[in-house]
Amino acid sequence: MTDLHELYRDLHQHPELSLQELRTAGVLAGAVRPLGFEVTTGVGGTGVVGVLRNGDGPVVMLRADIDALPVQETTGLPYASTVRATNAHGEDVPVAHACGHDMHATCLVGAAERLAQTRAEWTGTLLVVFQPAEELGVGARNMVEDGLFERFGKPEVVLAQHVAPLPAGMIAHGSGPVMAASDSVRVTLFGRGGHGSSPETAVDPVLMAAHVVVRLQGIVAREIAPSERAVLTVGRLHAGLKENVIPETAELGINIRAFSDHIRGILRAAIERVVRAEAQASGAPREPEFDWYDGMPVLVSDPDATSRTVAAFAEHFGAHNLIPGAVVNASEDVGDFGAAAGVPTVFWFLGGTDFSAREPGKAVPMNHSPEFAPDLEPTITTGVDALVVAARAWLG
Repeated sequence: MTDLHELYRDLHQHPELSLQELRTAGVLAGAVRPLGFEVTTGVGGTGVVGVLRNGDGPVVMLRADIDALPVQETTGLPYASTVRATNAHGEDVPVAHACGHDMHATCLVGAAERLAQTRAEWTGTLLVVFQPAEELGVGARNMVEDGLFERFGKPEVVLAQHVAPLPAGMIAHGSGPVMAASDSVRVTLFGRGGHGSSPETAVDPVLMAAHVVVRLQGIVAREIAPSERAVLTVGRLHAGLKENVIPETAELGINIRAFSDHIRGILRAAIERVVRAEAQASGAPREPEFDWYDGMPVLVSDPDATSRTVAAFAEHFGAHNLIPGAVVNASEDVGDFGAAAGVPTVFWFLGGTDFSAREPGKAVPMNHSPEFAPDLEPTITTGVDALVVAARAWLG
């Protein structure tokens, strides 16, 4: 039996950035291979695929993401990450599993082991997929383009879960759109540099950027109907190297979330309109530049497939341990698998917080927080059970 607690601590203590998950992939391949799976590494870059064939029957895919974030962990745990790495821009950054992907991978190893040990009770083919680069929104696409389904078989359904700061032991589920589409854009504003003491001789891109940031906040408030869900965040603003020098450029990093392509289009067009207008109003010497990237579609948990899977959850966990109607503004690229294969995706949230052990009145850290770390139990046990129950609902 795999010591899942030890596996989780190891993954948590050794996080790797998106597209750099070489050690993680090796650990996971080494955990699954002895269970009888045919294991292939390097799929879509650093992805790992395990196939367990067990007679005639459907192909069922279980997926976990494995990448970490450029976050400095502050949990104070004895197995907290102290890792640093070089990101894609050549910058030295801290790295932490601040979104729970170490928990997802651990639970998938546990489910793979349980299903391998109970082969007499089911028939079909189990496809376990450890996906890299979810945080960049490219990992699923990379694996598909590397021939995932042609090489390992097309599944009947794609099943996946995500840990969240909900009560541990609970499962939250939704039907239809459950996570938002996401797009990011790098905006470069152009000014004319000069001495800080003579601003009249320059065109200040810092002031231009400040006006843009404030003006962008009116898009969701005044251009999107209150009945729609949308988020616009400016997460990065960089300009200049010295306080008394007006720089030539300023750069903004902007992210949007929406639940329809229509609203997504409104947000994208409005951002470009506002930025261009502010640049013109400031007398910018040239048009701003827009670099859109990291696009992820709306994640849809197929209603019929979700109903079938949740019925199995209710039978196993009891209806009192299920939370219906989960919809969040965060994004996920797991839907790219189902879309590429033309099969339903079922997605649910796994509670990871033991509220009885929390200090009263203290806020519970959200995913991506430097303090985020799920409680090991009952989270791991519930996560393993959920994947096994979901898979058995579809296997012969």
